[in-house]
Amino acid sequence: MMCRSILRLLALFLVFGWVAPSCFGADKVDRAEVKDAVDAVIVPLMREQKIPGMAVGVTIDGQSYFFNYGVASRETQQPVTSDTLFEIGSLSKTFTATLASYAQIQGDLSLTDSASKYLPSLRGSSFDHVSLINLATHTAGGLPLQVPGEIKNTDQLMDYLKHWKPAYAVGTDRTYSNVSIGMLGLITAQSMHESFEDAMEKKLFAELGMRRSYINVPADQMKRYAQGYTKKDEPIRVSPGVLDSEAYGVKSTSADMIRFIAANMDADKLNEKLRGAIVATHTGYFTSGELTQDLIWEQYPYPVELKRLLDGNSNSMIFEDRPATSLTEPLQPQANVFIDKTGSTNGFGAYVAFIPAKKMGIVMLANKSYPIDARVTAAFEILTRLDGLVVSKAAN
Repeated sequence: MMCRSILRLLALFLVFGWVAPSCFGADKVDRAEVKDAVDAVIVPLMREQKIPGMAVGVTIDGQSYFFNYGVASRETQQPVTSDTLFEIGSLSKTFTATLASYAQIQGDLSLTDSASKYLPSLRGSSFDHVSLINLATHTAGGLPLQVPGEIKNTDQLMDYLKHWKPAYAVGTDRTYSNVSIGMLGLITAQSMHESFEDAMEKKLFAELGMRRSYINVPADQMKRYAQGYTKKDEPIRVSPGVLDSEAYGVKSTSADMIRFIAANMDADKLNEKLRGAIVATHTGYFTSGELTQDLIWEQYPYPVELKRLLDGNSNSMIFEDRPATSLTEPLQPQANVFIDKTGSTNGFGAYVAFIPAKKMGIVMLANKSYPIDARVTAAFEILTRLDGLVVSKAAN
């Protein structure tokens, strides 16, 4: 029943303009001018933050532009390209949410169901009252940011969760949590009767045309995997851990990520199920601080001030519990919004943002962990410059 409702909503969005009609042509945007706008921000950013390499992708009205800077490894001096693999950290969560939405449309699960319905070992626990939507919106009642260090496998995790008690009433608090989205990933894969890695790589990535994105990087692709660097410039890559695949395990390229962002703004070329799944992830369920919480994605009314974006992406939104207010009716996908998500591992920093009404988006991948406010500010400035460029071109 829910699947049919989502498909009906999708049809309405497409008819009445969720994907806003373009007011300009991509052929009017000169690549050299786009490059100037990106260079003006990225070059000083890399210098200030001592970032070895960055891959930046921009999409404007369906046209993609790629700009690469620095090296994938200081040791080998291999240059960054649009096919260099970066750890995208918590940007992985947007794919987990999309996969869960896809599973719902297939009839494998319902996001309004309780988590314990799909994890029998948790029946009779607090998760009888935690929905999959709560898991996808960080509103389960205060799950921890990280899986506790003493937990080494899924059985130990289930035992921990069986005895976990919420610190807040479900749906009243936003506590950013790898455990929360990790549970959603486990449930989604189980409902689809395959491993999470296979569901992601062989189904979702494949249908999106993301041919060079992985959870487990194959041996023959390791040469494209950038070396990450800590804030102290020490080399590092992400270590395996419980729920790592589901919460922060994707490695991707700027070429693949810009394809994903473009699909989030204009899903017309995708099959019906995938199109519906992507659109549904832009539904808002809660407000907390400056942001509206979608299925992992975070959105703001557009136009938006930089200060509001910085507040919504602040450390307090990641590391502190924040009051959340459930929307009386879920906010259906909007065109005039600014949607974004950050992602970090100890050695990589990523950020994506897109504005459906403008058909404009950006992907920034770096092989160093650097401050989120610097990422948000840089992306905002680039998008502002590009918008001014597009408006100028359209006027002429």
